[in-house]
Amino acid sequence: MQLQVARIGKPHGIRGEVTVQVLTDAPADRFVPGTEFVVEPASVGPLTVVSARWNKDILLLAFDGIETRNEAETLRGAKLFIETEELDEDDDEGWYEHELVGLEARVGSQVVGKIAALHTMPVQDLLVVEAPDGKEILIPFVEQIVPEVNVAEGFVLLTPPDGLFDVNADDAGAAGPGDNA
Repeated sequence: MQLQVARIGKPHGIRGEVTVQVLTDAPADRFVPGTEFVVEPASVGPLTVVSARWNKDILLLAFDGIETRNEAETLRGAKLFIETEELDEDDDEGWYEHELVGLEARVGSQVVGKIAALHTMPVQDLLVVEAPDGKEILIPFVEQIVPEVNVAEGFVLLTPPDGLFDVNADDAGAAGPGDNA
């Protein structure tokens, strides 16, 4: 199985560098010179990292054989993957998006939605829960709010602070608990 670790954005400069949306919590380990990525679409890969550097909070990558802005433009939107066999399967340090998407989101025994995505952010990750009515609710992916992830049984247990779901509902104009609607 393959794990997506980045998506290529726009070219940067004239020497073939590209911006990337980082989808891993270990960019220093994943984007080192010499690393070869499986690419989707396959027609533009595989790609081997020649250099990686940060420009403010944006990761810039250069790949072997991509030397001009026009060549870099052909990579826009491509997804970079690693083989998961390279990963330690006993690693309990975190979860990958493909493991979480589709799991039920529960508060106690009540199903409040399904996990739609994982947003990897600089400070903390966010789970995107799609509620039964189709609205998206952002949940901080921290142990205090998400004390249990049970992939085998297909759910994540949430202990949201009071009002977390109401804030999302109120943003959409819906009545929350205590409203006279």
